[in-house]
Amino acid sequence: MKDGTGRIQDCLLELLARRAPEASICPSEVARHLAGDDGPWRDWMAPVREAAQRLAAAGTIEITQGATVLPAQGPFHGPIRLRRGPNF
Repeated sequence: MKDGTGRIQDCLLELLARRAPEASICPSEVARHLAGDDGPWRDWMAPVREAAQRLAAAGTIEITQGATVLPAQGPFHGPIRLRRGPNF
């Protein structure tokens, strides 16, 4: 896996832009997209979550668990979803 903070953020934002404004995505969708068809997508999960935290801190996205918006700094336990934030 190559370091690519900008690449991760771009991918995350692109996937959200393709969805309805109220829709959300799973961080694993971003990881799988970055890893390619047979790539080690789990290796991308920590960097994707870190990029999501930076974007959430800026208000670009929101990190949710169920109907609850989580604080950008975490910590996160269990599955999370990503959706457009007020500054998207």
